[in-house]
Amino acid sequence: MNPKNGNLFRDLAVVVLSIAIAVVLAKTGALESLLTATRQSKIIGSFAAGLFFVSIFTVAPAGVALAELARHNSIFLVALFGGLGALAGDFLIFRFVKDRISEDLLRLVKKNRFRRLKMIFRLKFLRWLTPLIGAFIVASPLPDELGLMLMGFSKMNSAVFIPLSFVLNFLGILVLGSLIKNLI
Repeated sequence: MNPKNGNLFRDLAVVVLSIAIAVVLAKTGALESLLTATRQSKIIGSFAAGLFFVSIFTVAPAGVALAELARHNSIFLVALFGGLGALAGDFLIFRFVKDRISEDLLRLVKKNRFRRLKMIFRLKFLRWLTPLIGAFIVASPLPDELGLMLMGFSKMNSAVFIPLSFVLNFLGILVLGSLIKNLI
């Protein structure tokens, strides 16, 4: 087996394992228990909920926890620490996608049978549109994985990604908290 293909299989195994862990956390109620336990502390609870707010498998309970925290506390405090937690989660995913998966996928695209796909990714408008769409997804209540993948494929620098991710998550949690506070 080619060592480069081994990287792809190892990366896919890590993704499958992390998905399995997230599903187990969500299905067993362990995530809800963790988020409930940390609600007593606004800062730790907001950070923990923000950390789990970024994944497709944990976004629902984390969103409920953030909404509940924002309902009973300062929306700005919840958004600040929730945004920091979401940044931590996003950065882990972003580094993995940017450094590992995008290289593996680009290696696959270089094969002759993927020539058309390679040509599509070279279009100039996709170079700025891809990270823009990714940023929109990160700011929305949608899970961040797809947006982070788009931002990682665009080879966005970490120095740009970190403040951008924090601001987008902060604003997303702020809007969620404001909606909950105004509706209830």
